[in-house]
Parts: sequence; structure tokens; C-alpha cells
Amino acid sequence: MSVIETLMDVPADYEKIVAGHLDSNIKKIEKTLHVTIISRDSSLKIIGNDSAARRAKNIIAKLIESAKNGEEITEQKVDYAIALSMEDKEEVIVELDREIICRTINGKPVKPKTLGQKSYVDNIRDKMIVFGIGPAGTGKTYLAMAMAITALRNNEVNKIILTRPAIEAGENLGFLPGDLQSKVDPYLRPLYDALYQIMGAESFMTNSEKGIIEVAPLAYMRGRTLDNAFIILDEAQNTTPAQMKMFLTRIGFGSKVIVTGDRTQKDLPRDVTSGLDVAIKVLKDVDDISFIYLDNKDVVRHPLVQKIVKAYEEYDEKNKLKSKDGKRGKK
Repeated sequence: MSVIETLMDVPADYEKIVAGHLDSNIKKIEKTLHVTIISRDSSLKIIGNDSAARRAKNIIAKLIESAKNGEEITEQKVDYAIALSMEDKEEVIVELDREIICRTINGKPVKPKTLGQKSYVDNIRDKMIVFGIGPAGTGKTYLAMAMAITALRNNEVNKIILTRPAIEAGENLGFLPGDLQSKVDPYLRPLYDALYQIMGAESFMTNSEKGIIEVAPLAYMRGRTLDNAFIILDEAQNTTPAQMKMFLTRIGFGSKVIVTGDRTQKDLPRDVTSGLDVAIKVLKDVDDISFIYLDNKDVVRHPLVQKIVKAYEEYDEKNKLKSKDGKRGKK
């Protein structure tokens, strides 16, 4: 395959933003696509085979557009742009930049950052019940929280209810100090953190006192009917089948439900089946319920988290294959 050289202009105001600290973004593109990129007077010379040079040029062009839109060019964004380029979908990067769900208390836009996250957000808009299933760092809870706060602000619902099972992970709640609320608060802390970041602690406290926002353990949902509410069940992999059925049958008119969970991080006893696993089998063909599966490509935390998730996925896959081979050998 012949080697070519291609030139592209880079606006001076965005050159350093796109290149990254010590040209880290450029070096990543070079290493991944096996090209050489030389910076000269607000322009870049890209040297490589025809396909690789074209991909590199398209990636940098889309990153420049993102920078012009005020987006931070993170390592995760560069990694995802490279991954999309392999599927000839570089234009998606700019499309994702345009969709803002809401803004945090500091004015930072909350938006889907991957195709998987966009599908998740679109389904939350369109469906009554959405299951967001995937590993840590894929934005399942945070995006659901942003959609809930947006729905409340737009008067689409009257209240937000956030819940998760207070499952014990190696510690017995009865031996922890304090009253019941102080014992369950640590389990609900991730929900509080997201609320504080998006709407601010003062606004949360005001709405909480009025009963407009409720954060409670899953056990508190029993016996209630929840009308005109945006309800989020977090850490659903730690529910039992009975708890999941109880929760899903609380839904009233005008409500929307988001169930999030990571099937690889269960804290249930070994002999207890996850309510999330059962729900996937039982409800897969029910209208107005959708299941969105996120994976390591949708991780938007530190890039190392993405590598950890991918390594565990590969490890689990190898173990499954070994288990199947072992069963065949016994036969």
C-alpha cells in the first residue's frame, strides 16, 4: 500500500486543545493508526498509507469541530473518535456534542458521549420503562438522573424517586453505628452525589423537604403506588426477583421508570438469583419496555477504567469457554 502525505489547516486557537498536553492526543492517533503527524505553522502534515492518513485527518477535523463547540478534548473522546473512525462514523462525534440534556450547577453540559449512551437517552424519552445495563462508568445512573431532573423542570412529572437495595457487602448493617437513616445513607451516597452535582445541594434539600425529591432504600417502596413520578432503581443487580417484581408493580399513571444495573457486580448471596437477570428473561418481549446494553466502549470515566472493564470482560469470556469445554469433555 502506497504512502501518501496530506496537509490540513488547524486554527491557531484550537491547535493546543486538539493536540493535548505534550501532544498526547496526536501521539495516540499516530500510534493507533500507524501514521506520522508533523505540526508546522498552524497546519499538520499527515504521512501514512492512504486509508490511515484519511482516517487521521477525519478524526482531527472532528476534534477541531468539537473544540469549536466548546467541548473538552479528553483522552476518552480521542479514543472514542478513533474507535468510530474504524467504522467510518466520525461524524457521530459532532452529533453527540449537539445534544444537551441539562447543565450542572456549575454550567457544565450533561450529554451522551457515546452512541450507546445516546440510544439509552433516546429510549428514556420514548419508553415508559428502560433498563440500562452495563459496567461501571458508562453513565447509567448519572444520565438517568439528568433526564429525571429535566423532566421535573419541564413539569412532565411531579416528583423524582430514587431508590436502590441496601444490600450488605461484607458488613452487617446492624453492627454499624447510628439510626436506620445513617445506616442506609452510605448505600444511597452515589445518588446524592449526582443530585448535588446537577442541581446543587441547596436546591436538593429544598425539594427534598417539600417531598418533590425522595431518596430511599428499595424496601420503602412496598405498598405504594407511584403516579406522575420519575423513578430510578439503581444497582438493580442486587435485587431479588421478588423485590424487582414488587418495584415494577408500584408504577402508576404518568410515571417513567429507569432501572440500572451491572450484572458483573452482584453482592447477593451465591444461592440467590438476581432480580435483574430474571426481569431480562421475563420482560424482554413486553411493549413499552426496552433494554439498553452498554459496554466498555461506553465507559466515560478515566481511560484506565475502560481498560479494566475490557480486561474483566475478556477474562469472563475465557472462563465461560473453559467451562463449556469442560462440560463437553465430561460427556
